[in-house]
Amino acid sequence: MRHFIGLLASSSLLLTACGGGGGGSSSPSPAPTATAPAPTPAPTGTCSLANRQAFARDVLDEWYLFPELLATSANPASFTTVQGYIDALTATARAQGKDRFFTFITSIAEENAFNTSGSTAGIGVRLAIDGPGRRVLISEAFEGAPGLAAGIDRGDEILAIGTSAGNLRSVSDIIAAEGSAGISNALGPSSAGTTRLLHVSRNGVSREVSVTKADFDLPAVSSRYGARIIQDGGRQIGYLNLRTFISAADTPLRDAFRSFRAAGITEFIIDFRYNGGGLVSTAELLGDLLGGNRRTSELYASVRYRPSKSARDENTFFNPRAESVSPVRIAFIGTGETASASEFVINGLAPYYDRNLALIGTNTFGKPVGQIAIDRSACDDRVRVVAFRTVNARGQGDYFNGLASTLDVTCQAADDLTRPLGDPQEASIRGALDFLAGRSCTAVAQSGSSGALTGQSQGGMITADRELLVPDAPTPAQREVPGLF
Repeated sequence: MRHFIGLLASSSLLLTACGGGGGGSSSPSPAPTATAPAPTPAPTGTCSLANRQAFARDVLDEWYLFPELLATSANPASFTTVQGYIDALTATARAQGKDRFFTFITSIAEENAFNTSGSTAGIGVRLAIDGPGRRVLISEAFEGAPGLAAGIDRGDEILAIGTSAGNLRSVSDIIAAEGSAGISNALGPSSAGTTRLLHVSRNGVSREVSVTKADFDLPAVSSRYGARIIQDGGRQIGYLNLRTFISAADTPLRDAFRSFRAAGITEFIIDFRYNGGGLVSTAELLGDLLGGNRRTSELYASVRYRPSKSARDENTFFNPRAESVSPVRIAFIGTGETASASEFVINGLAPYYDRNLALIGTNTFGKPVGQIAIDRSACDDRVRVVAFRTVNARGQGDYFNGLASTLDVTCQAADDLTRPLGDPQEASIRGALDFLAGRSCTAVAQSGSSGALTGQSQGGMITADRELLVPDAPTPAQREVPGLF
């Protein structure tokens, strides 16, 4: 089994990973080297709701990182779903900000398919919602998916949704009547063959686009802008945008760093702005690829279980690879959607860079805990249970309020939908380049994002306070890729 470090957000975000993950109300790998437990035997009987709830309760009783916080009075008969019962069991930890729907039940088959190849179904876009403005914007479109093939891309706004021209319903009306959940409902199920007509606008020019959801493999590193070398004032900067930590990311990551190494690059921008987490094993690989100047005796991260499982505690040390680079300075771009495995990488590298490492953008989500997977294959049930916390070489962890307060340097910057990702003039990338060049900046607010820094400029296209849209019952892919539809 794998460990996740992902994110789980409120009803409008999400993230997961083998060491992360989101929850049933929207919540972000082999583990740092942690050994996964053997599957819990399936209880005798059918896959009835009561049996599935009992399985989930047994998993939490044995593995939950905060056993003292598990509810003792939750009656499974009062809940119509397994996830509803899990949410009741973990309500105290959630109220304390320690488990924001990070513990959840999912499909073994669907999660394995996504973690292995990025396989999912949908339009293939990442949606951001501006609740007060009642707007839905495209933050990103994925290669090989129907949305990009239909001409939908970053910077587009969805004005209306329907199944035909005769029943188009404005996004503003949907949000006013039903909130963000109404948008998820209007877009329909994440299943191949579902067709929607979208009224889309870009730069004041609107059009109607019919798009049919299809199965596709989501590339963890974009072929358009995922890895590139930026020229800035005669200096070469390595830029990497990682969408999610899945095993399918390992080869493109190695390829990117092989190119960076060949070019002799020592300054880097790692763009995690929408990365909700994923597999610890991929997070370890990225740390190693950025750790060419680290010794194998230097600690990257420690995994700590509850006292009764402390025999599983492990330390992970740097293991430079043939493609590894030796950074002098690193700028990480983050937002409130940056969680779990993304935060794991930043936290693990921070002790070795001091003021030569910075967080650019806004504060991160705050998920210093990870999940293990306990399967009941007979029912296709996988319980992702928060079972461990991670700390870096300084013993720093527990950043439940985000990483902004733990890092020596942070710089405010907006997410700029008027420009493509990878563009050196995009606001967050420009902020990262300024840091690498030694220019001063305004520190990131340590509690939430700071929309005030942009004043919702250009109609809300350049701002810091949008949220990625996540349905109340996200698919495994939507748990790992915030905003995916």
